[in-house]
Amino acid sequence: MKFAYVPAGEFAMGSGVDEAGRHDDEAQRRVRITRGFYIGVTEVTQARWQAVMGFNRSEVKSDDLPVSRISWSHAVEFCRRLTKRDGKSYRLPTEAEWEYACRAGSPGPFAGTGKLDEMGWHIDNSDEQPHPAAQKKPNAWGLYDMHGNVAEWCADRYAREYPSGEAADPTGPAAGTSRVARGGSCKHFARACRSAARASYNPAYQLQQLGLRVVMDAPDQTKGDR
Repeated sequence: MKFAYVPAGEFAMGSGVDEAGRHDDEAQRRVRITRGFYIGVTEVTQARWQAVMGFNRSEVKSDDLPVSRISWSHAVEFCRRLTKRDGKSYRLPTEAEWEYACRAGSPGPFAGTGKLDEMGWHIDNSDEQPHPAAQKKPNAWGLYDMHGNVAEWCADRYAREYPSGEAADPTGPAAGTSRVARGGSCKHFARACRSAARASYNPAYQLQQLGLRVVMDAPDQTKGDR
C-alpha cells in the first residue's frame, strides 16, 4: 500500500451552521493534531485485504475495488495482522484524523476541487456500485476517494455531540455501542459524502458500503510518500 504523510496541524472540525446539507451532530470546534501520521493514499483494496486476511466477502469482486462488507472488528484485525507482518504500527484513523486528512486544508463541504463529481463516487454518478481506487481526483495531500466509494471505519465510538471547547488529538467517547464511519459511499447522497458528515454503525455490521483506510504511525516524523 502507498501512504501519504499528513503533517501535524490545527483545523475546524465539523461544519458551519450555514453549510448546505449539514446534520445537527456536526457542531464545529477547533482541533489540534499534534503528531503527523501516514495514511493510505487509497482505501484498502480487495487484493490487499485478501493477501492479509485470506477471505473477501465483498459483493462485487475485483482486485482493484475497495474491500467492503467488513465489520469494525475485521478492520481492526487487518491492522493487527499487517502490524505483525510488516513490523510497523498500523491502525484505524481516529475520527478527527480522518476529517483532518480528508479536508487537507479545505474548509468547505468537499476537498480538492470542491466539486463532488470530480472527487468521489456517490449515488448520482456511481450506479450504486463501488469503483476501482483512484479514478477520481485526489485532495491536496494526494488522497483519493475520501468522498464516497465506500464509507471508512474509524477507531472512535460514536457520540452525537462532540465535547465542547478546543481539543488535542481527540479519540471519541470512552463508552458507547456504535462506531464511526466517514466519507459516505457510492450508495449515499452528496450530503453524506461531505468532509464533516458523520455516520454510526453497529460494529458487527458488514455492509456493501463499508470499508476501510489505514493509518501508519510515523515515530520518526519523516515526511514523504511511502
